[in-house]
Amino acid sequence: MDWNLPLISFIGLHKHNRMNRKWWKEATVYQIYPRSFKDSNGDGIGDIPGVIEKLDYIKNLNIDVIWLCPVYKSPNDDNGYDVSDYRGILPEFGTMEQFDELLRGAHDRGMRLVMDLVANHTSDEHQWFVESRSSVDDPKRDYYLWRRGDNGTPPNNWQSFFGGDAWEYDTQTGEYYLHLFTRKQPDLNWDNAKVREDIHDLMRFWLDKGIDGFRMDVISLISKGGYADSPFGEFNETIKKVYANGPRIHEFLNEMNRKVISNYDVMTVGEGPGIDLENGLDYVDECREELNMIFHFDHMFIDHGPEGKFDPVPYDLVRFKEIFSRWDERLKDRGWGSIFLGNHDFPRIVSRFGDDAEYWEKSAKALAMMLHTLRGTVYIYQGDEIGMTNVAFDSFEEYDDVEITNIVKEYKRQGKNLDQLLKVVHRQGRDNARTPMQWNKDLNGGFTTGSPWIKLNPSYEKINVADQENEPNSILNFYRQMISFRKDNLTLVYGDYECIDESHAQVFAYWRWDEESVFLVLVNFSERAHSFAANDKFEILDPSREMSNYSEGHSYQGNVFNLRPWESTLYRVK
Repeated sequence: MDWNLPLISFIGLHKHNRMNRKWWKEATVYQIYPRSFKDSNGDGIGDIPGVIEKLDYIKNLNIDVIWLCPVYKSPNDDNGYDVSDYRGILPEFGTMEQFDELLRGAHDRGMRLVMDLVANHTSDEHQWFVESRSSVDDPKRDYYLWRRGDNGTPPNNWQSFFGGDAWEYDTQTGEYYLHLFTRKQPDLNWDNAKVREDIHDLMRFWLDKGIDGFRMDVISLISKGGYADSPFGEFNETIKKVYANGPRIHEFLNEMNRKVISNYDVMTVGEGPGIDLENGLDYVDECREELNMIFHFDHMFIDHGPEGKFDPVPYDLVRFKEIFSRWDERLKDRGWGSIFLGNHDFPRIVSRFGDDAEYWEKSAKALAMMLHTLRGTVYIYQGDEIGMTNVAFDSFEEYDDVEITNIVKEYKRQGKNLDQLLKVVHRQGRDNARTPMQWNKDLNGGFTTGSPWIKLNPSYEKINVADQENEPNSILNFYRQMISFRKDNLTLVYGDYECIDESHAQVFAYWRWDEESVFLVLVNFSERAHSFAANDKFEILDPSREMSNYSEGHSYQGNVFNLRPWESTLYRVK
């Protein structure tokens, strides 16, 4: 960017986006994993009344949209992502009347509520599957993907996301059914028009109740292609080139939009394993009328080795920056992005991308600044706003996640080192994000008066909402400030973006600008101090109005900034 040119040269670059303002583009979304959020009745399981109890807390965080993970009826083989009744509430979470109260409570506070749509698969206890497996001639047989084996072996070499074969033999009918996740999560056959009609009907059921949209679980997998063996050694390549982006995916999503979504003022965001830069725009191009946003995983798989998440490698900040820059460039004129660093399926962001030891507070705030100053809708996972960290349980038995259970079985079968695996689980396991919310330093962190479904992270005595509520410089209050600042400065929502010195291995720096404002954002992703040259001519307008995770004054001369460990600062410039 040549700042010797008049600023007027850049005016108009984003009139398309400003003219096409949407509430969901300007929103900050707060994801709730209800099992771990707040228990209201002492049974150790978070529930819907617990969420209702904390609506004022969420509103005071300046949140616009609540994304509620599944609360449908489920046998909980995969913590609710195995649905047995899409129109019912799991009793341990509450009742439909309590859900209606939650929806009203959110709307009364000016917030919206988005639900998970789990439509790639159901539970094997769903009535559809019960009927489907009853006979090869049952009318529901074609609701799922059944195949004969090959001389006593599965139809192909496909592996489950959770380890082991993706095919399960059914003795009752002598065929295999496909399950890309657990064997209790059989994949639906979206090629069957009746399946799609039933999915559309259940979507209308919730939308007519007044919910404000859907986060669509692994939606990139719903169209299956051929059933040949996967030729790829790396599992992520199999996801991208075999499981995802099937031949009818866009037909299915366009049909869903046309028949259901377009009739409501709601938002959609699709979870997209296997979606990449080459095909990402196809899902969110406004002209195609499919989805509003996707969650791609280029940055979320950045520390996965050839064998996947339990084969971790260090992440590279240069590659990290490149991913955000390339996606912004790809989507900026015709689509919209999702800005997130964590959710219920990944480790805690401060432990993964920050420093959860000496620079815990500074790095948590630095990540918050990055999240709220990139272009796209911002997603925050519960607990990240107080800097919750990974947990290191002493044994596998203390974990609940089916993914961990399956990988332990696989390691035992192959005779691999279980002690080494436990260390990897401490770093990569999904239960890092699923330990209960830390509300205060009382017993069980204020989450429950009973015995929690999974142990709390012992850090709750030092990391909790109560301690941070009234501490002006807390991580919690920094999140509140950043969310408010973004709302007050739509340049950070719609404005253009350009990375500065993408090859710098420690500092993520970028411009955000439009016809109203110009911002410079600097984030030091390092425990070492760095001098950073912005290489452009500009003037900082008012240093006293900057946003920073350091309260002390900042050191810069001309365009050179002396950044302290994990320092993040936002300047308004001209």
